[in-house]
Amino acid sequence: MRPIETRYARSGDVRIAYQVVGQGSFDLVFVPGFISNLDLQWEDEGYSRLLKRLSAFSRLILFDKRGTGLSDRVDNRHLPGLETRMDDVRAVMDATGSGRAAILGTSEGAPMAMLFAATYPERTRALVLYGGYAHFHKWVMPQERLEAFIEIAETCWGTGATLPNFAPGRVDDTHFARWWARFERLSAGPTAAAALARMNADIDVRGILSAISAPTLLIHRRNDARVDPEASRFLARKIRGARLAEIPGRDHPIWTGDVDRVADLIEE
Repeated sequence: MRPIETRYARSGDVRIAYQVVGQGSFDLVFVPGFISNLDLQWEDEGYSRLLKRLSAFSRLILFDKRGTGLSDRVDNRHLPGLETRMDDVRAVMDATGSGRAAILGTSEGAPMAMLFAATYPERTRALVLYGGYAHFHKWVMPQERLEAFIEIAETCWGTGATLPNFAPGRVDDTHFARWWARFERLSAGPTAAAALARMNADIDVRGILSAISAPTLLIHRRNDARVDPEASRFLARKIRGARLAEIPGRDHPIWTGDVDRVADLIEE
């Protein structure tokens, strides 16, 4: 059930690649994390299984954030702020004729999803945040660990060297490790990856959490290797009416581990 085509939405001067799959009764917009590639994600067994599950009950709208995957690259010297990147969600929704949607934000995509929900409450049916956070340095990594990660990105990008930072449980899975190396190469170049990491380090959306009015579900793995589970516990306290589901697991990407459990929670 691979999408037939990839299209492009214009967001300012940038074109955002998107795909639409499924014919469910409501729209679900998937906001990806650090990097993504619309075509390559269908080649991983866990990722494709998750997308098939989600598209079974929704019209699933997928996109690559600006600067990643199939979307236009951006000037690494003049990186856009979170507000600009968040507006790419609106541009993709407009291009797909989606007036109102549930928003699924994963990892670094979660702050974008939160900002969208606070900015466009009339267009947000519901909000699901997986492995999300409101402040990068507090719940993802301090400055010194960030610099070490950027060093890896600049010197070893495309080899799969970042895999231990995201999914340490899959390091010895040779097939997945090879796929991850391609995932790095086809999602961004090394300079762009380092720039994206620096851009994400500026994320702090704590001030807008009280403005979120959409029904909100938080999903976080109890031993998440990348984002401290306390990040979602904080969000559960600050977003009105939010419900937190902590699930077993250490690997961070939403498409690893028990993807059926994650899909069940989202569908519910």
